[in-house]
Amino acid sequence: MLSDLKRIIDQICRDRGFDKKLLIEAIEEAVQSAAQKKLGSRREIEVRYNEEFGEVEVFQFRTVVEEVKDEQTEIGVVEAKLLDPEVQLEDELGEKMENIEELGRIAAQSAKQVIIHKMKDAEREVIYEMFKDRKGEIVGGIVQRFERGNMIVNLGRTDAILPKDQQIPKRSFKQGDRIRAYLLDVRQNSRDSQILLSRTNDDFLAKLFTMEVPEIAEGIVKIMGVSREPGFRAKIAVSSIETDVDPVGACVGMKGSRVQNVVQELQGERIDIVPWSPDPAKYVYNALAPAHVSMVMVDEEEHSLFVVVPNDQLSLAIGRQGQNVRLASRLLGWRIDVKSEQRYANLEDPAYQALLSIKGVEEALADQFLARGFFSIEKLAAATVEELTVIRAIDDEQAEYLIETAKTMVAEGVGITETDAALETDESVRDEEISDENQDVAEGVETADDTDAVPETDESLQDEEVSNETPEIEEEVESSEVDSAPEEEQSEGDEQTK
Repeated sequence: MLSDLKRIIDQICRDRGFDKKLLIEAIEEAVQSAAQKKLGSRREIEVRYNEEFGEVEVFQFRTVVEEVKDEQTEIGVVEAKLLDPEVQLEDELGEKMENIEELGRIAAQSAKQVIIHKMKDAEREVIYEMFKDRKGEIVGGIVQRFERGNMIVNLGRTDAILPKDQQIPKRSFKQGDRIRAYLLDVRQNSRDSQILLSRTNDDFLAKLFTMEVPEIAEGIVKIMGVSREPGFRAKIAVSSIETDVDPVGACVGMKGSRVQNVVQELQGERIDIVPWSPDPAKYVYNALAPAHVSMVMVDEEEHSLFVVVPNDQLSLAIGRQGQNVRLASRLLGWRIDVKSEQRYANLEDPAYQALLSIKGVEEALADQFLARGFFSIEKLAAATVEELTVIRAIDDEQAEYLIETAKTMVAEGVGITETDAALETDESVRDEEISDENQDVAEGVETADDTDAVPETDESLQDEEVSNETPEIEEEVESSEVDSAPEEEQSEGDEQTK
């Protein structure tokens, strides 16, 4: 049975990469466990592997006594003398056991289990030592099988697990396909697979670009940030330490060859390559591409950015289900609030702010108020329930609440805007001017009643004007008589001619 043991041990250690000492210890422990099961658990048994002969030797040790009471732990002095003539009472006598092949089937199964257990522990240790320094690298393997959604990948020496939550959604592999993944973790004392893989990790995208772009591998182009929604879209920020090297162009490659290789590995995931900038305003301008940005306001303390975009660019800046702005926010590590130019203008309007101050009125509802013509608190207070319930989000109860709240705010002066105040000021000024004019007229009437000199003076002035006009009338009459004389002479000449 054990004649080929040495050859088997050498072959296993060579194929599995085990330490020979560990395997020998496993065999010794297994045989000792099997011997104790067969001979008794109270026996003191020692197992040694004889490498010279390639066999396992089993020794049992018993105490030399005159009268044996326990055969498992004691041996008689007469029997002991036969084994060792020089033995004395109370000595520990070791005896080599022959025919260990006859330990029995149960003992052999126990030995087998111990050896397998030891070999698995040794193999786990070998695998851990082999992969512990490769954490964070990309490894390749073959899809072996699927277990409850998890993918088992054969890496050659061992199997790794690609959990379901680390797989790109809606991207399928079948058994036998080659696959590359990011080595996420190597666990030392795990009963299941020790190696944990990932294809959704942000660093997986960064490592793929490192493999495809030589400038990144050489350190000329640096990856400053990565944000992904695996299987759909990703953004990667890059910068260059050399002014004559375009980081975006280096990552794109000739006719997009480099980035296309990465896209194919990720099975169609869209990738936006963004130029990095130390200025948050410039950085967010690049990160929100392809949308154009009109204005950026930076809040350093809150780590937030207020971005204004043209009205027709709002949906493009936000992206499908907020995807574009969400990826940009992760890329920068800042909170980004995107508004259209119209919304920003509304936010600057005091009347719009007054509408937002009503409890339960958010920007979307305030925009609907503006679309319906309710530009201020006063307009809302004067509205009817029927006019408000036209808006889909408002029912009768809420409409009554909004109207009553608006009326209360108007009564308290909360809803009066600067424009309304200016109009009231202009009206009061006009009222004062009108009252001043009326007072002047009243004073003039009182003066005319008190003194009669003014009317008399007016009559004398009128008489002088009449007298001055009389000579002018006389001169006109004379001129008219002079003009008529030639006409008479001309008529007499006409008669003579006839």
